[in-house]
Amino acid sequence: MTAHPVAKETSLSVKSAQRLKRTMVQRSFSVVGGVCAALFLLMAATGPLAPPAFAQSNDAKPAEKAAPAGQETGKDVQKIDEFAEAQHALNGPAGNPECVWLGRRVVGLLWRDDLDTAFRHLDLYDRFGCPSAHIQASFRCLIQHGSDIDPKAADSLNARVQTCWINPSAPPNPAPAAAATSPTTSH
Repeated sequence: MTAHPVAKETSLSVKSAQRLKRTMVQRSFSVVGGVCAALFLLMAATGPLAPPAFAQSNDAKPAEKAAPAGQETGKDVQKIDEFAEAQHALNGPAGNPECVWLGRRVVGLLWRDDLDTAFRHLDLYDRFGCPSAHIQASFRCLIQHGSDIDPKAADSLNARVQTCWINPSAPPNPAPAAAATSPTTSH
């Protein structure tokens, strides 16, 4: 018995139709994916040009006045002075601005027990060729002067870290010995 020629053509037609359908679906997804990728790139390129008012509220707040070009704010001048002071006081790479900035952050993060972030900064510190012994000496100084730091005031920690960074061998402040050594006498 042989198969009927019309049935043979029908089975080939069904297979061809399935293959064609599969190919069309794949091409459709390719075209849709390409269009989506093109739209994403277009939005990424024009995103900075779009007005940033989409996520802002309607509260009218006065904008902070920017310093005129060529003038620096007081805080910027203070930071530059701190870096210049460290560079003048320290010989070698520990006085370089990048070492001062990263080193002070590492010491502060160690003080606040943020070890993961401190170690990430320490990796950068080492990558810049900064001396790791200076971190150790500065942190030792910070621990010795820890009683001077007000936990509620971030500036007191920052000031102590800056002081310890510039002079890590500073002697610790003496404990209030007057109260401990004064004998009590009764009259």
